[in-house]
Amino acid sequence: MILDTTVTPELAAEGLARDVVRAVQQARRDAGLEVSDRISLQLAGDEAVRAAVEAHAELIKNETLATNLDLADGLDDPTMAVVGNHQRIALTLRVI
Repeated sequence: MILDTTVTPELAAEGLARDVVRAVQQARRDAGLEVSDRISLQLAGDEAVRAAVEAHAELIKNETLATNLDLADGLDDPTMAVVGNHQRIALTLRVI
């Protein structure tokens, strides 16, 4: 049996969405939030990030306890993070 190591666009988008989850979880820790705190989440990023977030919005919301997830073109006072292949995202979170 040969292992197929082909990364499809769908797998790449899922991986990028999981990187977004890690970035949001780090932002939650940095903000001193409790594990059970629900948040409102806003994200901004390039086209690949936006597509991955749109395709996997429910995963991101569930994993980060976000009650809503909004994509924005620009954010006021965002937290910056690097995801995927050195792609930058901006995020803001607010405790609900």
